[in-house]
Amino acid sequence: MSTDTNETDSSETNEQNESSGHCSTPDSDGEVAEEIAIVSFERKLDIAREIEAGIGDDYDRVDIVEYHGDVFEEHWGEYDCFVGLMASGIAMRKTAPLLDSKWDDPAIVVVDEELTWAIPITGGHHGANQVAGDLAEMGAVPAMTTASEAAGEQGVESKAKALDAHVVNGDSTVATNLAVLNDDLGPVARLDGPRAVLVGDDITVLKRNSDAGVVLGTGTVSGVRAEQVRDAWAAALDDLDCGFDDVDFVATGTRKEDEEGLYEAAQEIGAGVVLFEKETLEGFEGPSPSRSKELIGWPGIAEASAIAGGRDHELAREKERFDDAVTVAVGR
Repeated sequence: MSTDTNETDSSETNEQNESSGHCSTPDSDGEVAEEIAIVSFERKLDIAREIEAGIGDDYDRVDIVEYHGDVFEEHWGEYDCFVGLMASGIAMRKTAPLLDSKWDDPAIVVVDEELTWAIPITGGHHGANQVAGDLAEMGAVPAMTTASEAAGEQGVESKAKALDAHVVNGDSTVATNLAVLNDDLGPVARLDGPRAVLVGDDITVLKRNSDAGVVLGTGTVSGVRAEQVRDAWAAALDDLDCGFDDVDFVATGTRKEDEEGLYEAAQEIGAGVVLFEKETLEGFEGPSPSRSKELIGWPGIAEASAIAGGRDHELAREKERFDDAVTVAVGR
């Protein structure tokens, strides 16, 4: 799965390097689930197997666990997310005594046997919304009640995922997600290090999950197909002896925010999409000439977004146009 973010760099900054705090593991950024347990009564095991077949390819592990009174307690901490094929009241009563911290507890989603509803109970930003969204592909309606998603906005946990980062100081997200709802958060500032930064309780610190990787700066024609985008990325990466696993995220301009083929391709390779504002890209123009600056006043999106998104603000590969539809540059 993937998300997008419209956050921008400040003109003089790179990545954040703060490195300690409440939340230190890469999978605690929110919106991440890799190992799933489908908890089902015996009479519903056929439906559980349908769910396993429907979402299994998207996760590292999907197990079916037959329900008994202590099933959640027995497997607590073993899975990122429980999918309860049962009434929400059962899941709530059985898991409530086990809950400790939103940053450490597994996510819980309940779904009815008709696959009509997929309801995140806990851990919306920590896998439950993600799994509910995947169950939507099987026809279930994802009933997401986390405030930012309910308002159609992207919370800071989702922004972290798009940037292949995680939240260091989890308690801060109460204030920053409220700012998201009020459209008052502003851009994510990305800082060069080494540097010491003094922050308050209402500043959310994001830290990269890895110290290596590339950014796929991408420009497309309108209506581009996902396979065109994916094939272009594969060709550009192959030239660098890289693969999709080496991609931190996809970067493009905000004018491409409605390009469905781009998002579909990003979802297929498991990458987030970061949208840069025009003003940001103007500070990171690439070396290759671009007609877009003459025609629409934008710098070349592929190179500028690859440079803006890269840790070192450098190009690993200059832009190339593929299939007369997709332009790709690779940043580092």
